[in-house]
Amino acid sequence: MYPVDLHMHTVASTHAYSTLHDYVAQAKQNGLKLFAITDHGPDMADAPHYWHFVNMRIWPRVIDGVGVLRGIEANIKNQQGEIDCSGPMLDALDLIVAGFHEPVYAPRDKAHHTEAMIATMASGLVHIISHPGNPKFPVDIRAIAEAAARYNVALEINNSSFTHSRPGSEPNCRAIAEAVREAGGLLAFGSDSHTAFTLGHFEHCLRITREVDFPQDRVLNVTPRRLLDFLEQRTGRHIAEFADF
Repeated sequence: MYPVDLHMHTVASTHAYSTLHDYVAQAKQNGLKLFAITDHGPDMADAPHYWHFVNMRIWPRVIDGVGVLRGIEANIKNQQGEIDCSGPMLDALDLIVAGFHEPVYAPRDKAHHTEAMIATMASGLVHIISHPGNPKFPVDIRAIAEAAARYNVALEINNSSFTHSRPGSEPNCRAIAEAVREAGGLLAFGSDSHTAFTLGHFEHCLRITREVDFPQDRVLNVTPRRLLDFLEQRTGRHIAEFADF
């Protein structure tokens, strides 16, 4: 099991069922060292208000020995790569994940999806693209993998896409892992937990990356330091409380 999880939702996204405290307790039980809370961006109908994200600055950085990153799963809004994360939110957040969600961006066609995803990466705001293998939003996989490597954005392998979310994702996820391997880019694993009980569950992510012989030195979750160095490189921000992670 890897000690870092980069995608999960709390009760602030009202279709999820666990609190920050629940996740910290589960992280300690499962041996996770660092995780990011990434509730849905405010353009989703049941997402928290943008003040929720701005006020994440009051969270402790380390709780019972577990590091907590302040994050968001923002929504890709349009062909220009605009996301529902801007202004004071950007200053408050450590990690910006972004992806397609039907209530905000209705599925169109492969060309439109690819254009919007690449524009999002080119914006320089986003660190990880969430569930790019969603079959409802087909993309040119080689093109997005090459763009992700060029803009230093990780593409996510989302464990819940293999279980109860986004059925039919597995062939796309395998193709994405292969394309990222060839392009020299990065992968990120996310449990996409909506309840703390699945925190750190990466069994399908690991299976896919082993099947395609993906290099482990290009998976962000392998150690806390690898992820933190990536974020510092991208943002220029050093988080002193995580110096020993």
